[in-house]
Amino acid sequence: MGLRTGEQYLDAIKVRNKAEVYVLGKEVKDVTTNPFLKPSILSFKATFDAAWDEDTKDLARVWSPFINDETNRFNHIHRSPDDLAAKVKLLRKISHKVGACFQRCVGFDALNTLYITVELMAQHGKTEPKEKFVEYLKTVQKRDLALAGAMTDAKGVRTLKPHQQPNKDAYVRVTEVTKDGIYVSGAKANITGVAASEEIVVLPTRAMGPEDQDYAVAFSVPTDSEGIKIIVGRQLNDARRLEGGEIDGIPYFYNHEGLVIFDHVFVPMDRVFLLRDWQYTGQLVEIFSAYHRQGYGGCKAGLGDVIIGASYNLAKQAGVEKASHIQEKITEEIFLTETMYAAGIAASLNAVQPCPGCWWVNPMHANVTKHLVTRFPSQISQLSVDIAGGILGTAPSEWDLKNPKLREYIAKYLQGIEGYTAEDRIRMVRLLENVSLGVAFQIESVHGAGSPAAQRIMFTRLYDLSYSEEVAKRLAGMKSEVHFTQKTEPWRETETEKLAKSK
Repeated sequence: MGLRTGEQYLDAIKVRNKAEVYVLGKEVKDVTTNPFLKPSILSFKATFDAAWDEDTKDLARVWSPFINDETNRFNHIHRSPDDLAAKVKLLRKISHKVGACFQRCVGFDALNTLYITVELMAQHGKTEPKEKFVEYLKTVQKRDLALAGAMTDAKGVRTLKPHQQPNKDAYVRVTEVTKDGIYVSGAKANITGVAASEEIVVLPTRAMGPEDQDYAVAFSVPTDSEGIKIIVGRQLNDARRLEGGEIDGIPYFYNHEGLVIFDHVFVPMDRVFLLRDWQYTGQLVEIFSAYHRQGYGGCKAGLGDVIIGASYNLAKQAGVEKASHIQEKITEEIFLTETMYAAGIAASLNAVQPCPGCWWVNPMHANVTKHLVTRFPSQISQLSVDIAGGILGTAPSEWDLKNPKLREYIAKYLQGIEGYTAEDRIRMVRLLENVSLGVAFQIESVHGAGSPAAQRIMFTRLYDLSYSEEVAKRLAGMKSEVHFTQKTEPWRETETEKLAKSK
């Protein structure tokens, strides 16, 4: 069976013999026990637990025709629009369990992106990448491997293309090709959950030209590989995890990102899926971006639910939950949360099929989903701060609460209505602080899966203004050249759809 328990996952990642993982400048050998990384590991673990928990296993388990067995949805290839919708629903559900990013989505989206890409390559006569990828996919599904997707390069000077960079390793590139494999150098930045992974699936971060062919590479490599160095980034309140407490740093679940350095890393040829195939990089980026933007409608809605619940509870503790202005703010939080979720579901159920057995999200709705996510989390957070009050940024520490000399005073002056203690209030305040103001809900919502400008470029590119103009001219009684077809929306085809039709 292609399913592992959370405990089996933890056992598999305990030891790193080759890769180097650094936290605050110090090398970490066991990521499962390191206090800085442990909350992130537990969050990742929840994706494995989901396949066994009664309330999520129907969403988290799915039949794979590649191995003729069940596999974890996070390693599944979408077979229908319902599959795509199930992804969004699962992401929202797991967010309720962890209150953080669970970090497995980028690898999930990378798998599906590569599947469509190699299928399109095969339809145009290049069949070897598909053969290699399908064999790799079977391995991933049978072993239920934990994948990290790595797309964003260091990028260097943003106005220059990869081959123009003064630092040739500003984008991951092929430095040597042998009969057995390739060697790569460079770095991938802001890679979610990478220290918690078993495999890193690397994709190009942008469309390439013929001059950039050394940078047009996609592959997978074990995280514990010679030459891989992971520098875990800092986040809001991260040092609290090192204090050994149970409240302030929410040590139970969190997430991390890291800078992944490829220092002359060897990749076996059977794990190389694009090699100097620059012609397909534009479509690959388009496919991945839409997949990843669709998913945000699920996980950010789930975090929105956590924030709504915390806001409501803190209002109750203060005895103001029935005040009209509080109810109006919570209603607005609900509206913003459900709008993000609805867009993600729409992107799923209005999916497109670029090739047999391939299901891709609706690219317009996926980009709209992510653009809503760039805006709404900050609004939800602002409303939650308003409801919670200034204590959200000024509450005493858990160590003050645990000090016998201070506990009585804190209990006296921080308690609201009867039935809730001062400790209850501090716990809820800390949860709301860490979730609503954290990287996963604030910064990642803006820049994950591309900046707001990237989505605006896509949906203005996809929307056919000339068609809408001709419709308006016809209704106004002006000369119009509109040609009505069975298509409902005034949208142009994506480059991926054009490539699929050009076989």
